[in-house]
Amino acid sequence: MSYYARVHGVSYLIKAFLDKTECNCQIVNLGAGMDTLFWRLKDENLLPRKYFEVDFPMIVARKIHNIKSKPPLSKPIMESHSGDSLLIDSHSLDSSRYSIVGADLRFSSELEEKLKKHGLDVLLPTLLVAECVLVYMTPQQSADLLRWAASTFPVAMVINYEQVNMGDRFGQIMIENLQRRHCNLAGVELCSSLHSQRERLLANGWEDARAIDMMQVYSFLPQADVKRIEALEFLDEKELFEQLMQHYCICWASKDSSSLGLIWMKWHRGGFSSAVQGCHCWVLWEGK
Repeated sequence: MSYYARVHGVSYLIKAFLDKTECNCQIVNLGAGMDTLFWRLKDENLLPRKYFEVDFPMIVARKIHNIKSKPPLSKPIMESHSGDSLLIDSHSLDSSRYSIVGADLRFSSELEEKLKKHGLDVLLPTLLVAECVLVYMTPQQSADLLRWAASTFPVAMVINYEQVNMGDRFGQIMIENLQRRHCNLAGVELCSSLHSQRERLLANGWEDARAIDMMQVYSFLPQADVKRIEALEFLDEKELFEQLMQHYCICWASKDSSSLGLIWMKWHRGGFSSAVQGCHCWVLWEGK
């Protein structure tokens, strides 16, 4: 159920941006891993002008291998491609609508250089998506990345999904469990509250920032879908589920020099008041 809420919540924001820009935009998926968003958007005829994915070269190599060996993944890329040149090697893929770039997000100058080689247009409205990415970077590293994005794109929006309220006992237990698995949350100090999440975005050049925890997202989801999902996944520890959902959040921020109205996007029951009310999002999740 938490994955359902995550996918549904992030999808609402993405589709709101696509609606506002009429798909005349680009999406940069940071730390994309094995995410399938490009294929979902293509199936729904919602592809932006260019879709980029960025991750470590080792992750990129694995994903490219999967794409090359699985026609259901490679065929949509070919169908959306125009022109003669389609670059694909072990560590990068570049078509006219979809690119995968191997880069370290901690070095924004290198990141920008590689993205521009694959057709990044800094003047195009740009959506950056980061799901459980910034928390693995130090506060300075995530600040540098967010500041680079805010200073590079005149019209932009960023979506961040990660932990929140990590200063209480439940949050400490989460941290300890991850540490036992040798998983270090280098940026967890910025995940202390919804306020700290918003302030990080505002302090690094974003004009407007909002954040809600995933329990709030869950309460806003279409009730018919919620009942269907709860019937599929029996919930016997409702209090534990609510605690978990209160320790993850979705944050979004915007820069809007062209007055697209991005800063006015507000969550309401069933979706966003400015876009895609009642849309149906995929619930298939492929973890990162």
